[in-house]
Amino acid sequence: MKNGVVKVACGAPMVHLADPVRNATELIRLTQKAHLEGASLILYPELSLTGYTCGDLFFNEKLIQSAKDELGRYLEETKRCSCVSVLGLPLIHEGRLHDCAAVCKSGKLLGIVSKSALSHGESRHFASEKALDARICLFGADVRFGTDGVFDASDFQFEIRMPGDRIDVSKKSVAVVCNTTASPELAGKASRRRQSMLNLSSRNRCCALYTAGGNGESTTDFVFGAHRLICANGEILAEARPFDFEAEILYSDVDVAQIASMQASSAEAISDIPASDESASDKTDSHPFYPSDPAALEAHCQSILNIQAHGLKHRLQKAYAKKAVIGISGGLDSTLALLVAAHAMDLLGRPRTDILAVTMPCFGTTARTKSNATVLCEELGVEFRCVQLADSVNQHFRDIGHDPTIHNVTYENSQARERTQVLMDIANACGGMVIGTGDLSELALGWATYNGDHMSMYGVNADVPKTLIRHIVAYCASQAQKQGKNTLAVALFDILDTPVSPELLPADEQGEIAQKTEDLVGPYELHDFYLFHLLKHGYTPEKLYRLAKSAFGDTYSDTVLLKWLEVFLRRFFNQQFKRSCLPDGPAVFEISLSPRGSWVMPSDASSAIWLDEVQSLRSK
Repeated sequence: MKNGVVKVACGAPMVHLADPVRNATELIRLTQKAHLEGASLILYPELSLTGYTCGDLFFNEKLIQSAKDELGRYLEETKRCSCVSVLGLPLIHEGRLHDCAAVCKSGKLLGIVSKSALSHGESRHFASEKALDARICLFGADVRFGTDGVFDASDFQFEIRMPGDRIDVSKKSVAVVCNTTASPELAGKASRRRQSMLNLSSRNRCCALYTAGGNGESTTDFVFGAHRLICANGEILAEARPFDFEAEILYSDVDVAQIASMQASSAEAISDIPASDESASDKTDSHPFYPSDPAALEAHCQSILNIQAHGLKHRLQKAYAKKAVIGISGGLDSTLALLVAAHAMDLLGRPRTDILAVTMPCFGTTARTKSNATVLCEELGVEFRCVQLADSVNQHFRDIGHDPTIHNVTYENSQARERTQVLMDIANACGGMVIGTGDLSELALGWATYNGDHMSMYGVNADVPKTLIRHIVAYCASQAQKQGKNTLAVALFDILDTPVSPELLPADEQGEIAQKTEDLVGPYELHDFYLFHLLKHGYTPEKLYRLAKSAFGDTYSDTVLLKWLEVFLRRFFNQQFKRSCLPDGPAVFEISLSPRGSWVMPSDASSAIWLDEVQSLRSK
């Protein structure tokens, strides 16, 4: 410390999932680097020795023992590093597995902090105790082990704060609060983190460090961006924004002497970040998945595109995929998937010709959608292939004895499954990966052919509702226009004007789309509204209806609102079996339909009590 100022740091190590040996090597390198740069403290993400997203591998003895062994190696190889370092690992104490932060300095353990507030998914693997104060023998030393996160460095006092923990109001001398988390990237989450850390540092007259999980964590359901913040007294001193992986260590000087002086003179009691105002949930915003302010909406769309692209980038790398194979129809969903894939290839530094876009015209394909698909692929510079499906589908009809003049579900689904078979086989032939195009709204309604468009190798749109997809494509069209890519912009705007349709039934006499999805299942803006409030708040049908009346009363009659509410609830329950076996895909919101923990529901659950309530509302 010089003149009361210390240098603090937040590290973003490359994660090698379930490989403590490589992770420890990375942490050693970064700690030695921070030491040479004069840092007094460096904070790493939660479970940084194993990776946060190991899932049930945390039950495996080999992983737990390896993490412990590598902590020993880390201590041995950082003996000459005088800076305090905080890294995460799973540790067993008295037969129970804990999510821990190890506090290290000069090759010694200062203590182990156990996470006490676990999420639902974390409690599957880890134990928690609200007030644990114990000792543990590690590497021949008797070390404190518990939930007390306050430690003394040579020049200042600091506290380790695991997600969900609260700060003890008696600890007014804590100069630095270290928030170690995994925390995936979701739409709007970065701004909420900033505000939380600003509030924390301001209200507690302290420095607040924050570091989240980063590059290498699994993108099965979430994407991790290594967002890091250093705040003091209500100001941001330094920030590494989400996905800034090249800034592997974020540094800032902090005046701990000034902090101590402010804490001593302040009459305000130290308190935690105030709870969020849940009263906002009663506001009847008609489109709760996105903001109405144009500037905020643009940032929202950009953030979601970034999350999707980074998720796909990571998955293509891990799968060693030579090609990203996408079925391109000229509709909204496949357009967004193609735009995401183009962004992912740019991030990878690979040519966009590593994207293979396949159009598969059949009985319902119109000239408008086929033309838009062609222009889109040409303008984005991807490899483009056309596969005519009519002959193979007609052969299939003959094989199964179906009369092609009967335009029933067999007629439609045979085409959808043939499309998927073609894409999967092309991917096999070129060493590629099929990128799914289905969206959150379709998954909620089950508006997808089981083992047809329902299936892929990575579903980039799986957490994006239809109403928001429209805005993201519009954002991309506007960006293309600003960049002088007028042909691309015109195609995107025309795609936005095209009715949503799977094009599985023949066109009308004018060659226009005859099968319009919203005529069949209802307006997506209503379904997205019902979905948001059902998943986020668990509202009853009566409350969903009352909120919808407030939000859409000027647009839809009570009869229409109840009609589509009934359709939504019936389909949401009846189609769960399709969501029970979804492909991987990146979440972009805190609500999701992933069966791997976000939305767990039996496929044979009854919808009777919900539908009965809708009927009772009709009689009022």
